[in-house]
Amino acid sequence: MRFGVNHTPSNGWFHSWLDFSPSDTARDLEAIAGLGADHVRVFPLWPVVQPNRTLIRQRALDDVATVVDIAGSFGLDVTVDALQGHLSSFDFLPSWLDSWHRRNMFTDPDVVTSTADYVRALAAAVGDRPNLLGVTVGNEVNQFAHAPHPSPFPTTPEQGHAWTAAMVAAAREGLAGTEARPGPHTQPAPAVGRRPAPLVTLAQYDAAWYDDAQPFGPEHAAEHGDATITHSWVFNGSARLHGALGPGSVRHGEYLLQLAAAWNTRADRPNWLQEVGAPTNVVDVADAPTFTEQTIRHALDVQGLFGITWWCSHDVSRSLADFPELEYDLGLLTNDGRVKPTGERFRELALAFGDGRYQAPTPPSTALVLDDVAPDGTPLGGTRADSAPGGRFAAAWLAIAEQDGRGPQVVLRSRLGDPALLAARGITACVDVPNDTASATVSVAHPATMP
Repeated sequence: MRFGVNHTPSNGWFHSWLDFSPSDTARDLEAIAGLGADHVRVFPLWPVVQPNRTLIRQRALDDVATVVDIAGSFGLDVTVDALQGHLSSFDFLPSWLDSWHRRNMFTDPDVVTSTADYVRALAAAVGDRPNLLGVTVGNEVNQFAHAPHPSPFPTTPEQGHAWTAAMVAAAREGLAGTEARPGPHTQPAPAVGRRPAPLVTLAQYDAAWYDDAQPFGPEHAAEHGDATITHSWVFNGSARLHGALGPGSVRHGEYLLQLAAAWNTRADRPNWLQEVGAPTNVVDVADAPTFTEQTIRHALDVQGLFGITWWCSHDVSRSLADFPELEYDLGLLTNDGRVKPTGERFRELALAFGDGRYQAPTPPSTALVLDDVAPDGTPLGGTRADSAPGGRFAAAWLAIAEQDGRGPQVVLRSRLGDPALLAARGITACVDVPNDTASATVSVAHPATMP
C-alpha cells in the first residue's frame, strides 16, 4: 500500500520545466516527504521534451532524471507521466500536432511512431533509477479523443486499443533497455536484484467509466499496463447530488475503485487511486480535512488497493492567471510551503497506514451485478451512464454500502459464468440492481475543470 502526492511545482507551476531549478524542486520534494508520503508523481511537459516530431531534447530528459534522483534523496519513489497533455484546464500539445500541422494524435502513423519514440526515451532516461515506481503513459489523454474537448481527435475504441498498446510497449522497451527485466507483464514482475520492476500504466479521466460515448473506456484501463488507474473527482456531479460530505461524495473513490476492479480480467491486478483531491469549488475549505480523511479511509477498505496518490502538493500561485479558482486552493501545502489542514490530515493517515502498517482487507463477499450484457449474452449500451453518479447502478451500490458499512464488489454480468474468477475475487453472492432503484440525471464534469 503506497501513500503519495502529485507534485505541482510551487515556483512557476509546470512552466518551471522551461528553466528547471534543482533547488526549488528539492524544497518541494522535502516538503512532500514531510507529509509522510512514500512516492511522488511528476509531470514533464510534452512540448518541452519533444518540441519537434523528430527532436527529443536530452537536456529535458536529464532534468526529469534529476527530479527522480532528488526525490530519492528524500526517500521518495517516483512515477513519471509522459504525455502532458492536459493539466489543470490547460492543454500541452506540441506545435507539430496543432494548427497548420494538425494530425490525429491517436491514428496518424507518423505521430504515433514519434510519440512512442518519446515515451520510450523518457522511460529509458529514468529506468535505471532504484526509486522509480513507474511510468504512466499520460495524464487523462482520453479527454483529447472526444467531446466536450473543443477540438478532439476522432478515435474509435479499437484505435484507442492500438494506440495504448503501442505506448505501453514503448515504455516497456525503454525500461527494458536500462537493466535486465522480464518481458511484458500484467502484474509487477519480480525484481532482477533489488526492487520490483516499475509499473507501466495508463491514466484516464472518469468519462472512461461514466460516458458511453467516450472511445477510451474501462477495457483500456483494465487490459493495458500493469495496474488499473482511477482518478476520482467529486466535481463530476457527485458533490452536487450528495453534498460535499454525503456518502456519495466521500465514498466516490471507493466506488470507482470497485467499479474499475470489475473490468479487470485477473483478480490480483492492482488498482491505483492515482488522483483524488478535495476540490474547493464543491467542498468547503472547512470541510476539506474531513472529506480527505473519509475519502482515504473508505478507499483503504477496497481489496487489491495498490496506492493512493493525492492531488496535489502545492497550491497554484496567485501570480499565475486564468486557472479555475479551485486550483489556487487544491494543495496539501500553500504555495509558500505551509502545511494546510488537509495536509495535516493526510499526514496523520499516511503515518497511520503507510510504511507497512496497512492491513489489506478481506474482499467483500457480495458483488453487485453490472449489466454489460443482457441475460442472453447480447451486449448492452448505457452501461457506463448507468454507473455514473446519479445512475441506477451507482445508486444501488451506494445503498448497499451505507447499509453494510462497506461498499460491495462489482461484477460484470458477462463474467458470472466464470466461477474461477469469482472465487479468486472472494465473491460468494451476486445481487442484481433492484427494479425500483431511483436514478438522477447528473452529467460528467467538463474535463477543462479537471486537474
